[in-house]
Amino acid sequence: MSTAAGASNTLPSSAPSCAAPDRLRFNLSEASGSLGDLGTFLPIAAALAAVNRMDLGTIFLFAGAMNIATGLLFRLPVPVQPMKAIAAIAIAESLTPGAIAASGMAMGVIVTTLALVGAVRWIDAVAPRAVVRGVQAGVGAKLALTGMAWTAGLPAVGVDSAAAAVVLAALVALVAGRRLPVALLLFLLGLSLAAWRARDEFGSMPWSPPTLGPIAPTAQDWITGLTRGVIPQLPLTLLNSVIAVCALSSDLFPGRGVAPRRMALSVGLMNLLCAPFGGMPMCHGAGGLAAQHRFGARTGGSVVMLGAGKIIFALALGGSLMTLAQGFPRAILAVLVFFAGLTLMKPARESLRSAQPAVVMLLTAATIVLAGALVGVLVGSAAAGALARLKAERANAA
Repeated sequence: MSTAAGASNTLPSSAPSCAAPDRLRFNLSEASGSLGDLGTFLPIAAALAAVNRMDLGTIFLFAGAMNIATGLLFRLPVPVQPMKAIAAIAIAESLTPGAIAASGMAMGVIVTTLALVGAVRWIDAVAPRAVVRGVQAGVGAKLALTGMAWTAGLPAVGVDSAAAAVVLAALVALVAGRRLPVALLLFLLGLSLAAWRARDEFGSMPWSPPTLGPIAPTAQDWITGLTRGVIPQLPLTLLNSVIAVCALSSDLFPGRGVAPRRMALSVGLMNLLCAPFGGMPMCHGAGGLAAQHRFGARTGGSVVMLGAGKIIFALALGGSLMTLAQGFPRAILAVLVFFAGLTLMKPARESLRSAQPAVVMLLTAATIVLAGALVGVLVGSAAAGALARLKAERANAA
């Protein structure tokens, strides 16, 4: 849920026209654009595998399949992203694969139902924007703090050390804003180092397919998934993965914007199809669409190519990806997670433009960091309601 085109209170219309969609294009510009959103996908995928023991090959396989389906369905470079609130909390609090799967399945049911009954627009209208921004800031801060904590726990010097993490973070900061696939380069470096560290085991390991077995969450997994994952994720999904990305698609591709109902159905069905079999909870997002467009993507061909690349990667390395993920250098993982957290926090700056939204956003974020996502959402919503009533009373008194 990054960037905020369309996250203001007034969003441009996202209703599509009858204009014929562009044909899919497969060229260097589309290939370059397809890499624009990897800065969030790769860190979270690597962390979910290393920390939460999700199968990395399965994550890539399902994400790639959904990339291809999205490109063919919408004919636009609509991204497939991790559900960042769920992922950030899962990584920071070491949730089980069952709890993560429960979060994804529950989100799939809820978002699909809301799309079918036509409630998406109404919920977007009543959701306090400052609370949504506070959730982004809070879970982003938890993710960034997790990266810092991992760095602090590393040896002082060495290949996989606190010093290495600090140097890599400085390099990432220096190239920030340039059109370089920094996350991709760090991810490949991490996999290479993991393969070198486990070269004896990795070299003799027979090929095996990614694990696709069904996941059966326990009762506690469902409770954890609903309270820690779904509650903070739902407003972000409705705002950024449905309303904002639809509005931005109309801005970037006039006459061909995607309707909110179709986008919501896409999000819901992705998770109903993938989460029960080990896929990470997934959504779309305005930030990813903006990034892919900025790097040259103009048609769904870009995400089709990206999806094919993910599937090839998953099948080529197969089950050995899990071994590599477990040996992924913690210094590189800490840097990837830290900057993914900062990226998630960026849209919250919008709420700092005026006092009342700033108070609600900061209170929500601070409570999430200190007491958890559920408490943060409740406290932020109560604060937003109280300030709105106070503002109304002052207006009536005047």
